[in-house]
Parts: sequence; structure tokens; C-alpha cells
Amino acid sequence: MKFTKMHGCGNDYVYVNCFSETVDNPGEVARVVSDRHFGIGSDGLILIRPSKAADFEMAMYNADGSRGEMCGNGIRCVAKYVYDFGLTDKTSISVETLAGIKYLDLMVENGKVEKVRVNMGAPILHPAEIPVDPALFPKAEDAVVAQPLTVDGKKYAVTCVSMGNPHDVIFMDEDVRTLDLEKIGPAFENHPAFPKRTNTEFVNVIDETHLRMRVWERGSGETLACGTGTCATVVAAILNGLTKDAVDVELLGGSLHIEWDREANLVYMTGPATVVYHGEIDI
Repeated sequence: MKFTKMHGCGNDYVYVNCFSETVDNPGEVARVVSDRHFGIGSDGLILIRPSKAADFEMAMYNADGSRGEMCGNGIRCVAKYVYDFGLTDKTSISVETLAGIKYLDLMVENGKVEKVRVNMGAPILHPAEIPVDPALFPKAEDAVVAQPLTVDGKKYAVTCVSMGNPHDVIFMDEDVRTLDLEKIGPAFENHPAFPKRTNTEFVNVIDETHLRMRVWERGSGETLACGTGTCATVVAAILNGLTKDAVDVELLGGSLHIEWDREANLVYMTGPATVVYHGEIDI
């Protein structure tokens, strides 16, 4: 199987061009290639496929083999791949995902895509649609904003947002860079409040246009960046009155710019995409 290793702000995936390659049992392939000791090493596997509904389809699998609905960093890399390697000459494309069709604008320099602006769609706030267990958030009828949740005996104020996949966001005074995410991340991911598990963002507010974030991703563990999580974080920050509508978010792997157009109710993400190397592996 021929592949390309790519990353968006350090959120790295193995990409396979399924216009020319066939991947049987992609969940198992994702587990094999993601292993950082015995495989290629990645946060998961992304297949670039033909689509009848859009220009391309992105099929994303987490490192544990589970299928993910959407990946913000991954979809920017899909855009770079299809343009840089000649699958399209368009600088505005559509990509089909399990979270719906996303629309992307490609920023090209010297014939290569450097950044991508993604229309991530409308944030989902209704508890049943995220989903969260309403019994654990009895005061949240229309949205879970700064609601108490006890995790491993400690009470947190959580704000829940879906960007096609579930997120719970925690704003902290403690420096998130010192957190032991290997300990607390799984407790959030598998908490009974989240029937489909969840991604969790731990956030410091630097100022009204600048956040710092670490993320524990459902099915992959801590990653250096999460595009949907960054979007969910900015939506949560605005709902809590902490930031303006356009925010730069500092991640372990880089920075993303997020805007929530509240009049249109659309979230836009702008960030880089990078090719690391090409290779071939026996699967």
C-alpha cells in the first residue's frame, strides 16, 4: 500500500489515495499503521476517495481503528494532497465526511497549498444531538454551558459542543501545559455523561483573542492538535463570554485561527497542512 504521511499542526495521519489504491478492512489497517513502534506512526488513517456528492470523500479512522466523523486538521491535509498531487486544479473544493459536506478554500503559494480555510459548518449545541446524557446535566435544556460534572472525584465546569463529533471543553486557571492528560483524559473520554465517548479540550484563556489548548481525542489519546476541538473550544469560549468571535488558538503542534460568524452560524478554521514523506508498506 502506497501512502503519504502528512500533518496539520502536528496532528499526523497516514493518507492513502483510494483513486489508485484499495484498502480492505481500514479499521485494522488504521491500528497497524498508527503504531509508533511497529507501524508508520500516526494519530490514525485517512482515505481519500471518489465521492458522488462532493469533489472528494474523506474517510477518517482513529488510531484504535474506530471510524471518526470528522477531522479538521485531516481535511486540510486532504485539500493539500488533492491539489499538490494533481487530483484537482480548483482552489475551492468540497469534501464529503460523516459529518456532512465541508467546503474549503485553498491558499496556494508557488504552486503548493500552504494554508486552507475550512467552512466547518454550524456548531451543534443541543444536548441530545452532541450527544450527552441529559440526566447528568439536568439544568441544561438547550445547551450545556459551564455545567458541573464530577470526574474522578473532582468537579469541573464543562461546555459541550459538537462539530460533527462530540467535545467537552474545560476552561482552567491551572496551566494546561502541566496537566497529566494520560491520567485524566481517559476518565473524560469514557465518562457516562458521553454515550458515544467524547473528545476533551483543556483550555487557558490568554486574552480575548488568544487561547491555549491541549486535547485528549476519543480513540487516539493526546494529539498535538485537533481541528474540530479547536473550533468547539472557540465556540465554548464565546458562549462563556471569554473571547471575541475571532481567536488564535495555541496548540502543542502550532496555531489555528478560528472565527464564528454568529449571524450565519458558521465556524471557519484556517491553518497549515504539511507533507512529511511518501512510502509503501505491506498490509
